[in-house]
Amino acid sequence: MISLEEAVTARLESHGQRFEVLVDPDAALAIKRDEFEGDLEDVIAAEDIFEDASRGDRPPESSLEEVFDTTDPLEIIPEVIKQGEIQITAEQRREMQEQKHKQLVQRITRNAVNPQMDDAPHPPERIESALEETDFRVDPMEPVESQVDDALDALRPVIPIRFDEITVAVQVPADYAGSAQAQIRQFGDLEREEWQSDGSWVGVLTFPAGLQNDFYDLVNEHTSGQAETQIIKDEDELSTR
Repeated sequence: MISLEEAVTARLESHGQRFEVLVDPDAALAIKRDEFEGDLEDVIAAEDIFEDASRGDRPPESSLEEVFDTTDPLEIIPEVIKQGEIQITAEQRREMQEQKHKQLVQRITRNAVNPQMDDAPHPPERIESALEETDFRVDPMEPVESQVDDALDALRPVIPIRFDEITVAVQVPADYAGSAQAQIRQFGDLEREEWQSDGSWVGVLTFPAGLQNDFYDLVNEHTSGQAETQIIKDEDELSTR
């Protein structure tokens, strides 16, 4: 379960009665869209149905039977959310907006590059600053994924930006290959790998282009800077870092 401070109220008025439940705001939106795949007990603040959640008043069981054909809270809670309205305070809305804004910046930073700077990643500070110059505002009631395209449209007049993936080949010396390759191979999609006769390991990985610096930091950390990397741009051309 979540804390009361984390929860918002979903309210349904039906048959002259009011029914309220306390639920995580993001989970409530997912339930409302039939996209929730988690455990309901993990995203509610109380396994209960209220007439007034702020006072702790509960409706009579006869009303639950009349409206929902059951008194089981775990069956009723999703119905209240789906059929009712999600109530959030101004403070909750502000906090949700700040959280989703951070998630949006992280998502864009992870995937975006600067096409005018040899596809170098944009640092999060640049994304943050550029967003402030636009009219775009994060909607706290919408998933971050559905707002990325609109944010990019707003950013393009301000900074050169596009989403891309990058493919990098890395060769790890034999002295580090055993432990380093186990860490490196998890960073992205491992396209292919090969152990060399000298004991070194070569792997080719594809991952979001905005994570280039993170990848190089990881490689250097686990190889003491002894690994070699190459950005694979196409079949015929290799650009060496």
